[in-house]
Amino acid sequence: MDLSDAKWRKATRSLSNGGECVELAGAPGVVAVRDSKDPEGPVLLLSPATFRAAVRAVPPTH
Repeated sequence: MDLSDAKWRKATRSLSNGGECVELAGAPGVVAVRDSKDPEGPVLLLSPATFRAAVRAVPPTH
């Protein structure tokens, strides 16, 4: 899948210190996830339903 024109955005739960950050991009039928420190590295492609399930499975970090 070509993501060269994808509009990546940092997840709101990412830390502001540059440490544990992920970025998300929408593409037809998928949610793309990558490590913001390695934008040329691997990208995880999830169906929207799988992405929602993954987000729901992460406990809140209050």
